[in-house]
Amino acid sequence: QVQLVESGGGLVQAGGSLRLSCAASGGTFSLYGMGWFRQAPGKEREFVAAISRAGISTEYADSVKGRFTISRDNVKNTVYLQMNSLKPEDTAVYYCAARRGSITANENEYVYWGQGTQVTVSS
Repeated sequence: QVQLVESGGGLVQAGGSLRLSCAASGGTFSLYGMGWFRQAPGKEREFVAAISRAGISTEYADSVKGRFTISRDNVKNTVYLQMNSLKPEDTAVYYCAARRGSITANENEYVYWGQGTQVTVSS
């Protein structure tokens, strides 16, 4: 059983930056592909970014390409999401998720989820 705990959310002005962290415990972190998803009020949860087990492969939603960077530290058992040039439409609860095997943008393929961290971008 893998436990995931997100942190780093908060309130930021448009154009600003935040770095989210997701600390994992209870499993062998390097065996899991990791993803970030987000859910805005009144909207469905959507894929943001994913990173492979060794951190070699990454995938991004078109809406965040060039602004967000996903990375991981398999020694610290942590995955990060660096968010730059934030826009009001990035406002959402951000979740990290884990699955054994290769990365995917399909949230149904992820088994373990964190509780989420709120990101609010003011205009």
